[in-house]
This record gives sequence, C-alpha cells and structure tokens, in this order.
Amino acid sequence: MFELQQLNPETYRQQTRRSTLVIVVIFIALAMLLSSTAVMLFGTPDGDNFRYNLGGVIAALALSIAVVRLLLWPQPFMAAAVYGWRLKRNLMRITNLMHHVKAGVAARDLVAMQLLRFYHLGLTQMHQLDGNTSALSEAVAEINQHKERMQSLGMDTEQTQLNPDWLKAVKAISALPH
Repeated sequence: MFELQQLNPETYRQQTRRSTLVIVVIFIALAMLLSSTAVMLFGTPDGDNFRYNLGGVIAALALSIAVVRLLLWPQPFMAAAVYGWRLKRNLMRITNLMHHVKAGVAARDLVAMQLLRFYHLGLTQMHQLDGNTSALSEAVAEINQHKERMQSLGMDTEQTQLNPDWLKAVKAISALPH
C-alpha cells in the first residue's frame, strides 16, 4: 500500500539533487574505471578501442543500477528520491487504467471515485514537488469538480492511501459486459 507523505518541495528537490549527484559520480567513476580497464586489457595502442570504451560504459551503467537498487535504495539520503519514484510509478499505474477509472466515475462507482481522488492528490503533490505549477493549474478545475462530486455523495476526499485492490476492482468492473 502506497501512502502520500507531506513533504516540503524545496527540501525534496534539495535531497533529490544530492542523491542524483551521488549516483552520477558513482556512474562516472565506474565508467572511467571499467572503460580504461577494458582498453588496457583488450585494446591495442594504435587501434580503435571504441568498442572497449563502450563496453566499459555499458557495464558501468549495469553496475550503477545494481549499486543503486541493492545498496543505496534503502539509505536515508535516498528517501526523497525513492518516494518520488514510487509516487510517479503509482500514478503511472493509475494513468494506464484511466479510461477504466473515468468510465467508473461516470457510472458513480465509489471505488473508481476514490481512485481518481487519490490520483488527483498524488498528481498535485508530484507537480508541487517537481515545481511544475503550470501543469497543475491546467488540472485544477477537474480536480475541484471531482472533489465536490465526492463531497455531495458524503465521501471522504482525503484519499491519501492507494489501495491496490482499487486498481483490480476498477479493471474488473470495466471488464463486465454492459
């Protein structure tokens, strides 16, 4: 279950810049080390060593991904970046089902309405954290209209948790014959 957290956008951006810098430095160091090692071991002094350099960079990329996922991911300095990644990943899961969600909302399905509200809250937070207020301003009318519709039905509008069962239910409802 994914839950929205209250984060300060400035602090979030500062922490993600720091973790990005650490990852970039690790990648560059590994790329230089592995490329020069590959050229030293397999290259020729006057030959074309491009493929060995490229191989070193590709190996460095794979190794950097492994280091990030296995060693850095659980570290406290990566918490903001991990949260941002999880937020965007969960929003994408909903976006991929949006036609089902909107059909459910149009049919006044309560689960679809809760899912759309979580999506709106998550999208709002993502844009605020990324400092992208112009994209957010385009969605404000739809967000407010949906919130008012939920309030008129007496529904809780603070949908800060994404229940994975909502995704399954919305898919299942729209798969039923009409």
